[in-house]
Amino acid sequence: TFDDKDPDYFHHEVKLMDTRTKEVFYDKLTFIYLEMPKFTKTEDQLVTMFDKWLYAIRHLATLLNRPKALYEKVFEQLFTAAEIAKFNPEELMEYEDSLKALRDWYSVLSTAENKGFAQGKEEGRKEGIEEGMAKGIEEGMAKGIEEGMAKGREEGMAKGREEGEKNKALAIAKQMLADGMPAESVARYTNLTVEEIRRKT
Repeated sequence: TFDDKDPDYFHHEVKLMDTRTKEVFYDKLTFIYLEMPKFTKTEDQLVTMFDKWLYAIRHLATLLNRPKALYEKVFEQLFTAAEIAKFNPEELMEYEDSLKALRDWYSVLSTAENKGFAQGKEEGRKEGIEEGMAKGIEEGMAKGIEEGMAKGREEGMAKGREEGEKNKALAIAKQMLADGMPAESVARYTNLTVEEIRRKT
């Protein structure tokens, strides 16, 4: 430690100073030193977020379970990283493979959803315009176009969402089949029928 005379003084903020004038040389540069051996608060003494971070850093290597005082969301990534750091090489490789597969799934789902939504919206828009034009001839061109466009937008959005969900389910099914899952299990998780899975994938 820096100073054994004061056991409670562990948080040091140091600035560069001109030794002759005793003035701070540059006030935008600060060095912060924490004497961790002097931080002796117990879990029930933690009050501020700063206390909790110091406690986590001080005891992370010896904690068997996550303390109740550190259940805020801000600490989740810290404890996740700590768990990963304890993996052996084989476990780490399995974790990285599963993480890659998860990211691939998200990418496939996003692409399928966007494609299905755009396609459904365009088809619905065209159908809406056609219906609106036909109705406009009978009730008046202006009113028909307005109602047709509105209905087209509604039906297009609905159809787009429906096709997007279907494409998303099919994309997941393809990935699950590629990973070796049987079609019956895939059907149970995706709400598709076995026939749809075999026909579309």
